[in-house]
Amino acid sequence: MEGLWPRGCPLPCLSCTRRYNCSMFDFRIESASSEPGCQARRGSLQTPHGTIETPVFMPVGTRAALRALTPDQVLATGAQIVLANTYHLALQPGSAIVARLGGLHAFMAMPLPILTDSGGFQVFSLPKKQIDEQGVTFKWKKGGEAFLLTPERAVAIQEELGADIIMAFDECVPYPCPRDYAERALARTLRWEKRCLEAKTRDDQALFGIVQGSTYEDLRQQSARDLVPLDFPGYAIGGLSVGEGLEVMNRVLSWTTPELPEHKPRYLMGVGLPEDLWCGVGHGVDMFDCVIPTRHARGAVLYTFQGRIRVTNRRFKKDRLPPDTTCPCYTCQHFSRAYLHHLFTAEEVTGTALACIHNITFLQELMARIRQAISDDRFEAAKREFFEVYGSSSGPQRKAK
Repeated sequence: MEGLWPRGCPLPCLSCTRRYNCSMFDFRIESASSEPGCQARRGSLQTPHGTIETPVFMPVGTRAALRALTPDQVLATGAQIVLANTYHLALQPGSAIVARLGGLHAFMAMPLPILTDSGGFQVFSLPKKQIDEQGVTFKWKKGGEAFLLTPERAVAIQEELGADIIMAFDECVPYPCPRDYAERALARTLRWEKRCLEAKTRDDQALFGIVQGSTYEDLRQQSARDLVPLDFPGYAIGGLSVGEGLEVMNRVLSWTTPELPEHKPRYLMGVGLPEDLWCGVGHGVDMFDCVIPTRHARGAVLYTFQGRIRVTNRRFKKDRLPPDTTCPCYTCQHFSRAYLHHLFTAEEVTGTALACIHNITFLQELMARIRQAISDDRFEAAKREFFEVYGSSSGPQRKAK
């Protein structure tokens, strides 16, 4: 075992024996809600590229770029960590090219920590695929070449990409899902996640396990209980944001998060609307991501602390106000709703960029308010105050990621 744990580490922990360098990753809970029934907590996650304050919303740069934004614009939103996607980057330009050019951080000129999804959601959303014990066989959209993605290959691709946090390869099932299929997929996912642990070779990346089990209480709890002994440095909750709705998501989280270790970060995959964030944080979730905020921005939908607005609406054609008078973002500090209305009506790409800047900044500001509310031990009161003004159902609703 000698040499597998960092010099100066007082004891060789299980994580170190699995080639996880505990000197590079450290999660600490700094405060937690004492309100009855509330599991909200505030913490910090140390990574090789910086420390992240949690709970955190992570904007998604699927193809190593946040749509319509440069890296310095992303930094200006207050983002602390960004995502990229294994499936898309393996397809174009290829993980070997990214590795040759210094890894994702150098390739996309991104100084922030980066998390890569394993590509499981993207693979399983493909119309034609073959799933077996080895992995998933599908055809690339470009060229039609058959490709077998196994747990080992998913890890190898992510190691070439070089993100700080990488995800295990899992089987994401649709909603609704028959119980017998959910059971088979859950058992296969556990075997695949064990293979991911065995395949991991880099000690500067944290591999997160993923809890599945569809919408069945016992399967969700079984998945968590099977994964915890494997001692992943963090745990994700997958299989939500596939059309199940907020009420079902709330129930699934109530079953799942109590089974996960309190001293490890918890990541709810693929959700990021304000109602999702408040719900997840209340159940003790630390990390969130979603493409919907930037997707909505491309459709002229902006989030404000007074509710969602669509700036292409005729009533904004002559509106002198910024999108949100309380927002510190570049868009709100310089431009009016009328200007954004003009840009989208004229189909100018600048409108998309300014809307993306605003929506990402809004979610960073929201998470900062949530973190402060947890520190002040008034999470539930802050949640009520937010929705009294924001509303619970204004604008576009949750959709699959």
